[in-house]
Amino acid sequence: MRTNIPRHKKLYDILRKHITEGIYKEGDLLPSENELCQIYGMTRPTVRQSLSTLANDGYIRKHQGKGSIVHRLPRDIGILSVSGTTSAVGDRNLKTRMIVKPVLVPWDDDFMFVLSDMEKESGCIYMERLRLLDEVPIFYDISYIANINLPRITSRQFENKSLFHILRTHYHIEVTGGEQRIKAIPALGKTGRYLRLEEGEPVLHLERKLETNNPVLFLYSSIYCNTKKYSIFGRF
Repeated sequence: MRTNIPRHKKLYDILRKHITEGIYKEGDLLPSENELCQIYGMTRPTVRQSLSTLANDGYIRKHQGKGSIVHRLPRDIGILSVSGTTSAVGDRNLKTRMIVKPVLVPWDDDFMFVLSDMEKESGCIYMERLRLLDEVPIFYDISYIANINLPRITSRQFENKSLFHILRTHYHIEVTGGEQRIKAIPALGKTGRYLRLEEGEPVLHLERKLETNNPVLFLYSSIYCNTKKYSIFGRF
């Protein structure tokens, strides 16, 4: 199994952490490309790729002749970014409440994406979470992961924790890209209750299949988004 995290992603994570933790504040200059190459022993193309991703995710603005300037974190929520919601939100008051703790179940016969035989045979790790920002419910997130070499994942603590961080830290799993379908639907039943929306109000529904550095492991999710206060942004 391939578990190596790309070097540009490692640098991205380091710089993003330094920004969200306030080491670099809004308006500060990041070290130059040459300095980053020297500090982290990376090539210029690798450093540029990291900085481009930071710019795309709203953490910096690149100015010709000045360098990379830390930008005020956007009001939007980066659910579309491979860095994950927690990383994109930064140090704002994001909370995760478990509705259904991780449990091993069979896959649904009419699952939203086509599954491999290995995925079907391995069973599905299923969980439901509600993500709140400043006490406002923004995402009702249903996750599905094939039970492929993820020992004891159902016993881990996910309350106020990042799924991407847990996969990265404990299993060396890194999200590398993916595909998604997006459509607007009316708020009905428990979706409306969880997101505190009136029946019939619009909800943005995302169905996602995320690729990882393990070629046989994919992360699936069905996410219902309350965009009344926060829009969403990001890219793959």
